Parts: sequence; structure tokens; C-alpha cells
Amino acid sequence: MVAVSSVMAAIDRGGHVLRVGVRTAMRFGGWATSMEPNAPNGYRIAGVDVTPLPDLVSFVEARAAGLPTVTLAYERSGAGEPLLLVHGLGLSRRTWEAVVPYLRGRREVIAIDLPGFGLSPDWPAGLRQDLPTTAKVLGAAFTALGIERPHVAGHSLGGLVALGLGQAGLVRSVTALTPAGFWNEAERRYAFAVLATARRISLTVPDGAAEWLSATAAGRAILAGMLYADPTACPPGAVTVCLRSLRESVGFDATLRAGRTHGLFSGQIPGVPITIVWGTADRILLPRQAQRATAVLPQARLIWLPGCGHVPMNDAPGLVANVILQATEPDIAVPRADAAGSYAQRSDSARHAAGDSGPGDDGPGGAAM
Repeated sequence: MVAVSSVMAAIDRGGHVLRVGVRTAMRFGGWATSMEPNAPNGYRIAGVDVTPLPDLVSFVEARAAGLPTVTLAYERSGAGEPLLLVHGLGLSRRTWEAVVPYLRGRREVIAIDLPGFGLSPDWPAGLRQDLPTTAKVLGAAFTALGIERPHVAGHSLGGLVALGLGQAGLVRSVTALTPAGFWNEAERRYAFAVLATARRISLTVPDGAAEWLSATAAGRAILAGMLYADPTACPPGAVTVCLRSLRESVGFDATLRAGRTHGLFSGQIPGVPITIVWGTADRILLPRQAQRATAVLPQARLIWLPGCGHVPMNDAPGLVANVILQATEPDIAVPRADAAGSYAQRSDSARHAAGDSGPGDDGPGGAAM
């Protein structure tokens, strides 16, 4: 195991190299790869055109007993049982844009911005940023929106929030994509250093430059290589949205500090079906953390997304949507047999990704450097 200080130094050096690369490319006007046209508003996946709805942002005031009012931005579309989508640290409801078109024909989808992210104002001063408080606020938002016990799917920080909502008994089912909090201390410091570097890069790239850089495969690799398994295959707009979300996240630093708390999630979630989903190529929350999550929550199903990185919603949006739909069927009140085989075989590469390599070894963490 390489010392954590060495990993941190490597991340800092990597961030410096990325920033120099961005400035050099902008100065000399190009990349080895040819400029690709900007992606249209729709996505083309597996030969199927999927066009998202227009941007219809609304705001809800969550008034939980004993707490100040918290305002949340959200988008609501579709029909069926209600499904809440919760984004990760530094991101926003727009992280789900490629997935929502697959969901809204069978679910009423509510994608929210957590306080301090996207278009939601930051937490009121003095309000504690922990899972119980977040659950109370979101529970009050459910009441204001007229929904009762929605299904919830959350990614990274949102996955942790989803588990907290399940523990509070506020949701029908929990689908947690690479949920935060199941790290050891070295892995936490590694993940936080990567995210902090991504935030610094987002602040370095001038307005408009991110869109220009994201129009090339090489630019997407430089800007978002840690987030996606294959950033060159992501729509240019997805990378631009990600960088903009990181840059404009007023709650980023405070949320990162709150995440240093030991034991972010503990206890059980009785009576709520849980699905844990992990990409085998996640370079930020290493895949072996999935085994810890299912050890804490032995009733949970574990589904691997082969070849997907930390933000699988852009690596494989159709697959992610299918997993969520399966996990939120109307009869999901009784957990069914593990359906992992219908999405992926536990190949040698998947088993290796879930193995015991460390941030400085030859596993996912070492490859990220």
C-alpha cells in the first residue's frame, strides 16, 4: 500500500498537469483529434433517439417541524409511482438527464437539487448537515409536493441520502448507486482529494472554455477522465454540465467537511427493499466498498455495472434506467431474488474490481493515477 501522502501528492500533480494542458490547448488552438460537432439536445443510445423534456424547473419550500424553511429546485415529469432522483457531491439534478427519458414513461420522476447545489439555495445558516436533518427536510418536501413514500434512487452523496431516507421510513424502496460513506480513512482521503481537484479544475476553466474543450474527445478525457469509464464516449454537453455544476456548487466545501464525520451511515433499514449498484470501473469510490455496503445491509441486492465509472448515468444511461425500473416495480415491497445476472456476469474483471487493491496498487485506484 502506497502511503496516503504519496497518493495526495500524485493527485495534486495530476491537477496541475490538467490545468497546464487546458491552458496550452486553449492557447495553441487544438487537439490531435478533430473537432466533433456539439451534441444535439437529445441522446442517441443503442440506435434509439431519446429526447429529454424542456427544462421545467420549479421550487418547493420544505418546512420541517423545528427547522428553518429550506428551498429546493426540482423537475417533475412522467406518470406512475413517484421516484425521487438525488445527485452526488458537486453535481445537480441534471446529472440524471440521460436517464430520465427512459424512466418517465413508467414512473413519475422528481429530480431535485440538494441544498447548495444546482439551483437550490444553500442550507440556512447553522442548520446541521447530517442524514437525519436531510431526511426531515426531504420528508417535508414530499408533503409539500403531495407525494407519499416515493421510491428513491441516489448517486454517491445522493446514494447515502437515499439510505438515510430509507432508514427514516420515508420511501418505498432505495436504489443506491455507488453510495458514499463505506470507505476506510485512506479511501475517504483519496476520494475527497480527487473531488477537490475536480472542483479546482472547474474553477480554473474560464466560462465558455469548458464547452469548447468538451467538443473534442481529448478534451473530455482531460476534463472528466476520473468521473466516467470512457469520457470520450460521453455527450459533450454532459461534461460541460458536470463542470458547470462543480463550479457553481456553493455547498461543496461545507458538504465535503461534513463528510469527514466517522460512520456516516450505520444501523439497519427494516422493511425497505434496498438495491446497491456499483460500476466496476469506478475510480473515485472504489468498487470494493460495495462489499462493505452489503455487509452493513445484508438484505440488499448488489448489482454490478460492468465497465461503468463513478457517474454511470452517462456511461450507460439505458442500463442504469433498467436497473432502477427493476428495483422500483410496484410489487417491490417484497424483495426478490438477486437479479444481478440479468445485468452482468461476475466476470474476472468485475471480481478484480471488487477486490482488495488500494489507492496506490494496481487496482482501480492505481489506474486512476
